[in-house]
Amino acid sequence: MLPYYLGCPSWNEPAWRGSFYPPDLRPADSLEHYVRVFNAVEGNTTFYARPSAATVQRWATLMPAAFRFCAKLPRDISHAADLREQLDATQTFLDLLAPLGTRVAPLWLQLPASFGPARLGELAVWLDAVAPRGVAVEVRHPAFFAKGEEERALNRLLHGCEVERICLDARALFSCTSADPAVLHAQAKKPRLPIRPTAFSTSPQLRFIGGPDLEANQAFLVPWLDKVAAWIEQGLSPYVFLHTPDNHLAAAQARRFHDALSTRLPGLPALAWPAQEPLAQLGLL
Repeated sequence: MLPYYLGCPSWNEPAWRGSFYPPDLRPADSLEHYVRVFNAVEGNTTFYARPSAATVQRWATLMPAAFRFCAKLPRDISHAADLREQLDATQTFLDLLAPLGTRVAPLWLQLPASFGPARLGELAVWLDAVAPRGVAVEVRHPAFFAKGEEERALNRLLHGCEVERICLDARALFSCTSADPAVLHAQAKKPRLPIRPTAFSTSPQLRFIGGPDLEANQAFLVPWLDKVAAWIEQGLSPYVFLHTPDNHLAAAQARRFHDALSTRLPGLPALAWPAQEPLAQLGLL
């Protein structure tokens, strides 16, 4: 078992068929193959739409007990006018995911850029009700990155609740100049904010958004290798999720990260990578 959690934004990526996945893989079988290699996934799908009860039950039969599904709160909850009015909806969502048990850890609350310091009281009430089951929060308001009292107030709140502040690092994405529609779309959609690596709990959270050139991304990943290795040596269990603009190379980026981390932590178990993969196609050569 890995001493940290490693994964991608999702497991249902058609572009992986013929490389990471067998070429004839049915989309319904993606999860079964994904969990053979990675031990975590971002639950982006739940941000846009709630799964059916039958789908959750199926996930529960396929996800190993040690697997972690970082389910995002649906956007009608996280982007609502007042979080204090969303406690019932939050509980209903948690009830839906109940068959997954401890695999939903941590639950992710991704707040919009409009959620600023004046609304920390709402967040405090919501966290008081939900945080005991394990929560991580991503903020995007500029004031929470200004190193002033407003950012300190946020950090005090999260640290006091042992709630992790998700760190989004999109520097590699914004460093590349490209006319590729996937790159332009990602640059328009992703926030461009300072990085804030924190360890307010036992599970620091990193979302790394790279560009389409895995080699160029490496310079931005190198500092994270030392940080993640240090967290592991401290007895923490970091979560690391790797993105590329269209996520066609997200799995390959994750493999690169793990292989490089193994040089910092000798004895780190190797990923159970599918034997049939052509390395050149994955951008590893």
